[in-house]
Amino acid sequence: MWKSTRTKLGTPALTAVAAAAAVGALLGAPAWGADEQAAAAGAQAAAGAAPATGGAPAAPMEAAVWTPKEVQFTYMGFTTHYTCDGLRDTVREMLLQLGARKDDLKVYETPCSGDPNRPNPFPGVKIKMSVLTPVSGTTPADVQPVQAQWKTVKLPYRENGLNAAGQCELLEQFNKTVMPLFTTRNVDLNATCVPHQLNSIGTKLQAEVLVTDQKQRQASTAEPR
Repeated sequence: MWKSTRTKLGTPALTAVAAAAAVGALLGAPAWGADEQAAAAGAQAAAGAAPATGGAPAAPMEAAVWTPKEVQFTYMGFTTHYTCDGLRDTVREMLLQLGARKDDLKVYETPCSGDPNRPNPFPGVKIKMSVLTPVSGTTPADVQPVQAQWKTVKLPYRENGLNAAGQCELLEQFNKTVMPLFTTRNVDLNATCVPHQLNSIGTKLQAEVLVTDQKQRQASTAEPR
């Protein structure tokens, strides 16, 4: 299984010098009268109530429905090898990033030969999932649509450099077999896969995908009726 080391960044602690400076600034600040404090508070409230301008416009929404999809995917790599469960976990994360519905996503390992704890030459998975497709004239009337929007998704998620290059063959094969099941546009595969070599520059699979806010949907269905 291809692995990467991730460093969790924490919040830097306030130093003793900075704390002393903050205290000194407070002690040395001039005292305000009640009128000045009220005026300042009113100005802050007005500034907070003013509508924000100059931000990026929200992506337009469109109606879509969940559509079941199935596919069997077998990975054949020369440079990077995966254990059977390692490929399963990696593919599952990729599907979730592309907007597959989490509630009913199923990724099964296909039968693996040899030691399951060692990389397998031809690991595979069977995928059962639901993806979003735009509402059309052939959409059944009893299917409940959801509000969806286009989102740019980049794979591999959270990886870059050599860690991304290690997934070059996987991205190339995933793009051919699994990516067509999603509703996508502007698909861009940048992968120069050379057997037994890693190219650290620009390995990625990027596309605009039709997605919805699944967390918001779960919250709305959980509300008491």
